[in-house]
Amino acid sequence: MDHKKRNRYGLIGKNIDYSFSKGYFTEKFKTLGLSNCSYENFDLKHINEFQGTVLPQKSLSGFNVTIPYKQEIIPFLDELSKEAQEIGAVNTIKLTKGGLIGYNTDAYGFKKALEPFLKPHHTSALILGTGGASKAVAYVLSSLGIDFIFVSRTQKEGQLTYECLTADNIKNHPLIINCSPVGTFPNNEQKPQIPYIGINSDTLLFDLIYNPALTAFLKEGEKRGAQTSNGYQMLVHQAEKAWELWNS
Repeated sequence: MDHKKRNRYGLIGKNIDYSFSKGYFTEKFKTLGLSNCSYENFDLKHINEFQGTVLPQKSLSGFNVTIPYKQEIIPFLDELSKEAQEIGAVNTIKLTKGGLIGYNTDAYGFKKALEPFLKPHHTSALILGTGGASKAVAYVLSSLGIDFIFVSRTQKEGQLTYECLTADNIKNHPLIINCSPVGTFPNNEQKPQIPYIGINSDTLLFDLIYNPALTAFLKEGEKRGAQTSNGYQMLVHQAEKAWELWNS
């Protein structure tokens, strides 16, 4: 990286004041002594603002992408990494002379964060939610040979709905990953509507949410002796991978 040139990075999303990325990268730049680097939130009401108001700005070097634009951003990009193409969602963009390249570092981050908790009996999973993040989670589970089924509010072929979930479904899927935003600050008391009675000490609950650190979803698991993890380490790993890509 040319350290004399100003390098602006940022997060593309909607209602992102709470964002982890801005604080993380601002602190990282300070630690590394990169006074020429800055990180800002690009809070877009509509994805079309990306092309109209964000891209024309000067000194842009790369972006992270969050809810709800991980899929909607794709038509604006010139190229996708093989992984981003397979997943169908982008959370990192690199600006190059040849155009905008989309990557998915969520998959890398999730895998790194999940692996320390996995036990041999974690052979099947429920993925709560069907947005961009859930696609990266499904991609990782496939690569690890873990069977999974999506749980959604709406009825679709090959998916379960929250309404039809039973305690047996929970018992038979000892890995449960919350990819929905339910329970995010400030709605700390909310939790996905699943039959928590089916959870036991064999269950691993993984929540992609990191604020609050202990969500209502994870609290329900802890009450029943389950292993739990929030999404903080996933965020750290995906952010470091994004930084590596921007500088490669």
